[in-house]
Amino acid sequence: MAVNYVCRHCQMPLGTFEAPEVSEYRLGLHFLTPEERKRIIAYNSNGDVTVRVVCDYCSQTLENNPELALLSNPLQ
Repeated sequence: MAVNYVCRHCQMPLGTFEAPEVSEYRLGLHFLTPEERKRIIAYNSNGDVTVRVVCDYCSQTLENNPELALLSNPLQ
């Protein structure tokens, strides 16, 4: 099973690690609400997990230009 982290705005791959059995507790995902889980975590048919987070570039850009958050895809 692989856990892939990608930016939810620019789709930049941020990191991947493979482990035979990784619990959501060890990843810190147990803190998420059910709504956040739907938005952030995707379970792929091959058993991999994709976690959508925000990269540093997009985070800084949104912090400096908060009006971009009103767009559906602010940082493509």
